[in-house]
Amino acid sequence: MAREKFQTLTEQMFYILLCLREECCGMDIMETVRRVTGGRVTIGPGTLYNLLENFMAAGMIRETKVEGRKRSYVLTETGRQALKDEVERMNVLIGDYRTFLDV
Repeated sequence: MAREKFQTLTEQMFYILLCLREECCGMDIMETVRRVTGGRVTIGPGTLYNLLENFMAAGMIRETKVEGRKRSYVLTETGRQALKDEVERMNVLIGDYRTFLDV
């Protein structure tokens, strides 16, 4: 059975959506993710713009403005829910870890 698209998020997907709680452009997203994760997670332009297109097609984000080649985006309610669902999924994993190891 094929996995439903965006059922779980990669780290790059998660951080892009996290950044887009507020309007920002692609360069801002790449810099914010690098800064917030201390360089542990980086997103190249090809990956970023591919994911932004996929998120827009899925209705998770919307384009807010275009200034030349610079485009800005923000989460939609669908994107906010996807981010919330992912955090809840990760919390379940952490709970399972703690239960399994009895911590």
